[in-house]
Order: sequence, then C-alpha cells, then structure tokens
Amino acid sequence: MTRPLRVVFVCAQNRLRSPTAEAVFRDMEDWEVTSAGTNRDAITPLSRDLLEWADVAVCMEKRHRDIIRQRFKGTLPDDRILILGIPDDFEFMDETLTGMLHRIVPTRLESVRPRETT
Repeated sequence: MTRPLRVVFVCAQNRLRSPTAEAVFRDMEDWEVTSAGTNRDAITPLSRDLLEWADVAVCMEKRHRDIIRQRFKGTLPDDRILILGIPDDFEFMDETLTGMLHRIVPTRLESVRPRETT
C-alpha cells in the first residue's frame, strides 16, 4: 500500500495563496497537504524539516522556488519543486484563485509519486 502524496504549498507570507491551496486540497484523496511561507515572519515559516517531509513543494511564484534552492539546497530535487505562476493578487479563498488551483494543481501533480523511503 502506497502512502499519500505529501504536498507543501509555498508562498511568501503563508497568509493568502498557500493557505487557500491547503484548504482547497485538504480533503483530496491520496494527498496530505500543508502550507508554509518563505518569509521568516510567515505564519508558518518554511523549514528544512517540512521540505524533508514533503514529496513535492508547489510554489506560487518562481522566486519561492529560488529561495528553496538557495536556503534549503539539496532538500528536494528540482523536479519536485513546481511553480504555478500565481501572483500575489488574491485574498484568502478568492473564487478566481480557487478556480485556478483546481485547474492547475491536479494536472501538475499527476505524475508525482511519493518518494521512496529507506
């Protein structure tokens, strides 16, 4: 039996976009989701432990991926850090944002599988 895919959604402050993604996909079958922010004063700051837990980091913007690469080098391979290209223009649970997430995220994660553990 395969364990659920562990997904961490990442934005800057962990106040609007990534918590929305976490809420949207919280009940997704075969996924465990959480969210974090790249800023040190984020509600839930991104950490090495969180990235080691995750199978994939889903970043709202390219700059979030760049921060992961710089600050947490080697924690996740590049093919496990996805960029959605969603700008910081939305409020929490904004209808346009949730629609974008529903359209983009499942397709992007179709081929991602849980990492092998040793």
